[in-house]
Amino acid sequence: MEEEKILDVEQLDTDTLEETLRPQSLNEYVGQEDIKANLKVFIEAAKMREEALDHVLLYGPPGLGKTTLAHIIANELGSNIKTASGPSLEKSGDLAAVLSTIEPGDVLFIDEIHRMPKFVEEILYPAMEDFELDIIIGADGKSRSIKIDLPPFTLVGATTRAGDLSSPLRDRFGIVCKLNYYKDDELKQIVKRTGRVLDMEIEDLAALEIAKRCRKTPRVANRLFKRVRDFALVEGDGKIDYEITVDSLKRLQVDEFGLDRIDIEYLTALISKFNGGPVGVETIATAIGEEVTTIEDVVEPFLLQEGFIKRTQRGRVAEEKAYKHLKVARQGTLF
Repeated sequence: MEEEKILDVEQLDTDTLEETLRPQSLNEYVGQEDIKANLKVFIEAAKMREEALDHVLLYGPPGLGKTTLAHIIANELGSNIKTASGPSLEKSGDLAAVLSTIEPGDVLFIDEIHRMPKFVEEILYPAMEDFELDIIIGADGKSRSIKIDLPPFTLVGATTRAGDLSSPLRDRFGIVCKLNYYKDDELKQIVKRTGRVLDMEIEDLAALEIAKRCRKTPRVANRLFKRVRDFALVEGDGKIDYEITVDSLKRLQVDEFGLDRIDIEYLTALISKFNGGPVGVETIATAIGEEVTTIEDVVEPFLLQEGFIKRTQRGRVAEEKAYKHLKVARQGTLF
């Protein structure tokens, strides 16, 4: 019990820190300019009509700010936000319990919405379209359906796998936004802002170095900043400069492309064990001891984006850039 309390406190501290780093408005949010511009129009139009904003689907690789955008949408609407995650909604009653607490104009944020069970997802259809909740009560043979009216609300769904959403669910979102990887100058702004929020000075060159090595992802940028901050406090003079940053990232095994230990293990296995491919993702996952979902959601999107690998119908294949990065000569073929 004592251990559980300690873990709860640690998790609370982490969540509190993440909340502190999150921007609260669209003007504070860095990057995704097209999405921000459109959301400003849609939110303002909904407020002018005094209606709930259309349901919003946010999709893209993890760490790009989907959860942050959901909270900002609620703030911009002046509404409360209720949060849930797809895996936690295991029964129809779980979703019904959340929906029954919604007030007019509230935002319901469901993270990893693609992982909701199909029978739970179907309860969302009338809730999204007609603001009605259809639930069945009673045991087999004596069950009956009751209909509960819901106040107008906005569902914001977030997913790393938009392709895994069923067509009926995807079609019920009026606003669909794809979040893209960030540019180095945008990530530099995010790192500098994190430094101000955490009251830790960081040089421009140091911020840019973190930006270049964070896989074009704000979440990774903030994580690297916090670890570099630790090195600067303990082994430096309390200021994050370029030298301490480069040394820290080297010790964290994050190279100049932003590839970390798992990325290198992936590419090394693909080239040395499977001759550069093609090979299936399940085989690679087994070879390096990682979950398939981790590889598909976290590792591969960046490697594909940067041109280290490509996907084919027969499996994953290493590109020339991967061979050069690992300083490995490509083996010749027999034909």
